[in-house]
Amino acid sequence: MSDSNTPKILLAKWSDRFIAWLIDFIIISSISTAIIFVSFGSIDYEFKENMFWAENSQYIPTSVIFFVYWTVLEYKTGQTIGKKILNLKSTNMHGKAPSLKGILISSFGKSFLLPFDVVLGWILTNQNRQRIFNKLGGTIVVKIKDVQDVSDVTYLKD
Repeated sequence: MSDSNTPKILLAKWSDRFIAWLIDFIIISSISTAIIFVSFGSIDYEFKENMFWAENSQYIPTSVIFFVYWTVLEYKTGQTIGKKILNLKSTNMHGKAPSLKGILISSFGKSFLLPFDVVLGWILTNQNRQRIFNKLGGTIVVKIKDVQDVSDVTYLKD
């Protein structure tokens, strides 16, 4: 049981994190799709023949774009566009700015292994609402208004 003087950090809801991810997904997917279309020129016969290849080869480049997007924004500000809209922030376990290593690990899981990352996170780390790669990177997602720079905290669920 925590005492009333122990600082508290409000962990973000899974649903809010999903909506933030969805906003980011729409933004980055639109950008990567535009890049694919520009790379192959206008829609003509040759492009239609290459469309199957373009759709199936888009996973790796899109994942790399997601990885760079999440890494840069979350390391610099703790927030992506989706997190900013929903007042969420990535922090370390004490409410401080996460390390680059922590962000790289967390972003890798989100970018390349998200279904595996989330499902195992729900099963194994639900106490702090962490995905597996959040746990490995020592990061959490919190409500911004409740983030405090502390070392001894109590985690509350939104």
